[in-house]
Amino acid sequence: MSFSILSTGRALPKTILTNEELCSFVDTTDEWIRSRTGIGQRHVCMEESLTELAAEAARRAMASAGVGPGDLDLILCATISSDYITPSLACTVQEAIGASCPAFDVSAACPGFLFALDVADGYFARGRAKRILVIAAEAMSRLMDWRDRSTCVLFGDGAGAVVLGPGEGLRSLSIQTQGRTNVLYVPAARGNLPGRARGPESYAVMDGQEVFKFAVTAMCRGLRGSIRDAGLSEADIDWVLPHQANMRIIEFAMSKMKIPRERFLINIERLANTSAACIPILLDESREQGKFKKGDLLAMCAFGAGLTSASAVIRWEID
Repeated sequence: MSFSILSTGRALPKTILTNEELCSFVDTTDEWIRSRTGIGQRHVCMEESLTELAAEAARRAMASAGVGPGDLDLILCATISSDYITPSLACTVQEAIGASCPAFDVSAACPGFLFALDVADGYFARGRAKRILVIAAEAMSRLMDWRDRSTCVLFGDGAGAVVLGPGEGLRSLSIQTQGRTNVLYVPAARGNLPGRARGPESYAVMDGQEVFKFAVTAMCRGLRGSIRDAGLSEADIDWVLPHQANMRIIEFAMSKMKIPRERFLINIERLANTSAACIPILLDESREQGKFKKGDLLAMCAFGAGLTSASAVIRWEID
């Protein structure tokens, strides 16, 4: 017995930052951003805390599933941009929604949602849980150097959530890590010991070319591997939910996979890269739009700092 997705939910900051607005304080243009990334705007946390976003996504998913705070056996949050170093985002969300179950974070960068699903799978396999809330929430805007157009144009903020229950929806799930710290990282905050030299600013640093090469390989390899592990062919897949990192990466994957392009779900133009939150936000949007029918097979894949990657095939079991 593994798990099935019982419901989904999402929450986005109120403030939308368009490329044109970004150009007023970053040395770039709308054409430069769109041609290289496919992004036209992103949501950013100007009024909301990440806890507020994550809790709202959680409440929507719980309401859709008919699940109350007391029904939860575990809360998992995938994030690298929590409001606090400690306590975890999962703890602050637990408090916000009035739950009392164990709660902890999973830090795996952009594939964090799929890593959290893998953790949840273990709880179901051991009979330790009947209802698990998995949230992926990121405020990537707080980790950006807004003078660096090579990174700040790429990311947005948001939260997505799912409620899981025992079932046979999970068909395959794989997570990978290859330790390459210098390709994509965010330095720790400056220390404050007496006499210590000032450390680096806590901004994202990225080798764009290396990330691109890793990403296109990881996406295609991950999707093919999970489809194979599920005992399926590419033709069996109804929908692909790729990590929304860069439209050029998604288009490369489209060209290499034997899955029609129209089956790839995309929202990067409106939301940019919300890191771990990309897939659950896309999942909830697509559900709301009526794209999925019961029995559909969804392939998911994400990659990020670490370097980490993950992929999964899940059978949609919501009517």
